[in-house]
Amino acid sequence: MEKEKWRKIEQLAKAWTIEAAELLQESFENTLTITYKSHIADLVTNMDKNIEKFFIDKIQKTFPEHRVLGEEGYGDDIQDKSGIIWIIDPIDGTTNFIHQQSNFAISIGIYENGSGKMGLIYDVGSKNLYFAKDGEGAYLNDLKLSKLDKVTLSEAVVGVNATWVGPNKRINHENVQEIVRKSRGTRSYGSAAIELAYVASGKLDAYMTMRLSPWDFAAGLILLNEVGGIATNTDGKPIQLLEQNSILAAKPGLHEEILKHLTN
Repeated sequence: MEKEKWRKIEQLAKAWTIEAAELLQESFENTLTITYKSHIADLVTNMDKNIEKFFIDKIQKTFPEHRVLGEEGYGDDIQDKSGIIWIIDPIDGTTNFIHQQSNFAISIGIYENGSGKMGLIYDVGSKNLYFAKDGEGAYLNDLKLSKLDKVTLSEAVVGVNATWVGPNKRINHENVQEIVRKSRGTRSYGSAAIELAYVASGKLDAYMTMRLSPWDFAAGLILLNEVGGIATNTDGKPIQLLEQNSILAAKPGLHEEILKHLTN
């Protein structure tokens, strides 16, 4: 009965994600309505709102007992982790969606009583689906992802936004500069979901940022868990699912090495 329940959730979550992605692709032909939230770089479009409403409508009709936490605020007011919660970012990487029409993703993390059960990150531009199910591994489309191997910082490519390399209010930027200098290279893709998926699939060795919301990281944490990746706050403390967090996600060994630089 339990397996059948999750099989149905998986089938529908995947189907709805593909359908939502097609709506996003079609929207490229239309004029977007663009506004911003907290500041001029914090963009939101009519499609962010439409896609979130699309998922909420599907979930509420099919699974009325489930709750939804969404970036655009159309879901439930969630103060606890009880029951099944869908944590949804309808467009992670809205600036990329507007400017590039690539490097943006639909991100869905499904949790039961605070435990990650299923994660989906769909890179709409490349049509790549990163999927993980608790205890059953992680996949890139139909390819099962391997467990992550240990790596040192000198061999590593690290995902980090340039914001954190210069003076800022959240972390000692000189520590971040040291990580950048000692790494093999750095990249920034403008979508936390994609960067977490890249760590899980080995395309990046680590990803770090000082502020993410639950919908940014919920799916990625489930992917990482299935391949042996390590994710904590940048001070090494556990991630709090329903709160904003700093995030350090990396391969084994590398996580500890970067953490030492961040906390010295």
